Amino acid sequence: MWPDTRLLDLFGIELPIVQAPMANATAVDMAVVVANAGGLGGFPCAALTDDKIVAGVAAIRSRTNRPINLNFFCHQPAPPDEARDAAWLERLAPYYAELGAEMPKLPLKASIVPFTASTCAVVEQLAPAVVSFHFGLPDASLVARVKSAGCKVISSATSLREALSLADRGVDAIIAQGAEAGGHRGMFLETDVAAQIGTLSLVHEIVNAVDVPVIAAGGIVDGRGIAAAFALGAAGAQLGTAYLNTPEATISPVHRAALAEPDRQTVITNVLSGRPARSILTRFVAEQGPLNEAIPNYPLATPALVPLRAKAEAKGSPDFSLLWAGQSRAPSRNLGAAALTKALADEGLAELRRLASS
Repeated sequence: MWPDTRLLDLFGIELPIVQAPMANATAVDMAVVVANAGGLGGFPCAALTDDKIVAGVAAIRSRTNRPINLNFFCHQPAPPDEARDAAWLERLAPYYAELGAEMPKLPLKASIVPFTASTCAVVEQLAPAVVSFHFGLPDASLVARVKSAGCKVISSATSLREALSLADRGVDAIIAQGAEAGGHRGMFLETDVAAQIGTLSLVHEIVNAVDVPVIAAGGIVDGRGIAAAFALGAAGAQLGTAYLNTPEATISPVHRAALAEPDRQTVITNVLSGRPARSILTRFVAEQGPLNEAIPNYPLATPALVPLRAKAEAKGSPDFSLLWAGQSRAPSRNLGAAALTKALADEGLAELRRLASS
């Protein structure tokens, strides 16, 4: 019934709906219910130790035998720069004094880690149906090991150049991440966020240039967006912001409240983590960004904010929170993630039929 079923066949899923595996915003429950609904559930692993990845996958498999996507980051860790980090903390000192928070000690410690040989061994043991990467791909030897374990490998591209690089390295599908997408840009060859193009333009460019299935991501929150992606040649759609409104999302109360604000704005900022990411505009982002060259190297800007975020959120304030969200506002549906997945697919198919008959 879908005009392109390559993604369904590739992953062994029923619906071409990919739930974005958003670190610290989704976990076991989300992956399970989306998978059982027929989509591709995603389990974010970038902030997890190897033992927690094993435990999480065990919990998932106790509740579903459907295909699951394990997601990892593969950025290159920057060399330590304590002078830079100390200067950033000094810049934040007035906020710490205002909130009565204790400033973290140097060196700052990263909570997001790149894909390692140790984690690759865990993936080989678990052999999930799909393994996705953000910020490009890890070393070729690690990619080969993942593929040899029977996993399909996908990654995000923010430009045609990045998509061609991924295709040359043998990915099974490409996520075309447009500028509208929430969270971190998957940029690994590009460096200028001002040059990032929108989802529909990006999908059109990549579909015309590669042979593997393309998954559209960014600004898609309903069936019309899914149909538009398919009309341009995509074989599936990845949604993140739409799933943040479901009860299975693990976001904070202030994040949920910010998503519901009728006049909310989003911006691409680097002051929350050290890399460009789309977030709801907050006081801190407005005052220190959106983009600032003085930030610590990724991902050390985040631990510099953790005590401030805890103090502010305890008072109901999102001023220092990481409020990842895409440009498009998701409709208020009051649905769980399973019902949302099915509704999105039904709406997408209905819109494709309407377009075909008009």
